[in-house]
Amino acid sequence: MSGLHEIRRVRYELVMRESTVVRTQRLSPHFLRVTLGGPELAGFTSLGFDDHVKLFFKDPANPDAAPAMRDYTPRRFDAQRQELDIEFVLHGHGPAATWAAQADAGQKLSLGGPRGSIVIPPDFAVNVLVGDTTAWPAISRRLEELPAGAGAFVIVDTAEQDETLPFTSQADVQIQWLRGDAQSAGARLAAAVEALSLPPGDAFFWAAGETLAMRRVRPAFVARGGPKTWIKAAGYWRQGAAGTHESIEE
Repeated sequence: MSGLHEIRRVRYELVMRESTVVRTQRLSPHFLRVTLGGPELAGFTSLGFDDHVKLFFKDPANPDAAPAMRDYTPRRFDAQRQELDIEFVLHGHGPAATWAAQADAGQKLSLGGPRGSIVIPPDFAVNVLVGDTTAWPAISRRLEELPAGAGAFVIVDTAEQDETLPFTSQADVQIQWLRGDAQSAGARLAAAVEALSLPPGDAFFWAAGETLAMRRVRPAFVARGGPKTWIKAAGYWRQGAAGTHESIEE
């Protein structure tokens, strides 16, 4: 069937924008939504559920220093209101979490991108979405775009954080919340993927989170069969490193 599961790559002109915090919303004890606004958001485009923008955080103790840069998922963009939602994990350290914890209406934040999108069609019968809490904004976007009749199997490892996060979807969603020592997250997630009882139908596999953990998850995806073009894994961060973001292949 022509067009079935057609994955598209879209490139955008790189645009740098200045935005202003409009409001914040605490979604859970460790998860915060920051809504950014401003006229420079006109024309912002994000077609892929796991797109990322680069945010620039100035050091208040040294304003002349180059800002720290971190990648974040555009959770929601309202073109009419020119508002962009970014969701932060408040893990208590690092320039992004530190900034988000004190973010208030009127504060400025610069951002760049996205530079492109990989658009995954919503016509897969089965969607397996795996990650830690840093993957939750992308997972939430995917769940929202899935139609009724689609199946979604979601596995999220919250490490030591005893919490769950809200989502909406027309799809049939089954979700597992895993908890435990952060160092063993990859083993937990891989084991949960291996134990999944999936229904028949074409399946799309996606994972994101700590890099070493995701390197454990991707082989578990491959072992389930199916074309490797229907498998996507990314390291959103890496234990002991700063500002990393990488695709995980073979």
